[in-house]
Amino acid sequence: MSRNYRKSRLLVEDSYDAMQKFKLQVAQEMGRLEFCKENNDHYKGELTARQNGSEGGPIGGEMVKRMIQSMEQQME
Repeated sequence: MSRNYRKSRLLVEDSYDAMQKFKLQVAQEMGRLEFCKENNDHYKGELTARQNGSEGGPIGGEMVKRMIQSMEQQME
């Protein structure tokens, strides 16, 4: 998998590949796999930021939701 600038935002840099795998899994379950950069390398300069966000944004939101649920279950 390709690396990008967001790798530096992770607290544990070695978790990058796991996060990418998690993102693809969530996107596939949501039926939004075509909006992941890893599967869609065509130029998107003609799209507005709003359109790009509405396509890929729900994937990140669902990832956060699942991570929070996982932590809540671990705390019980």
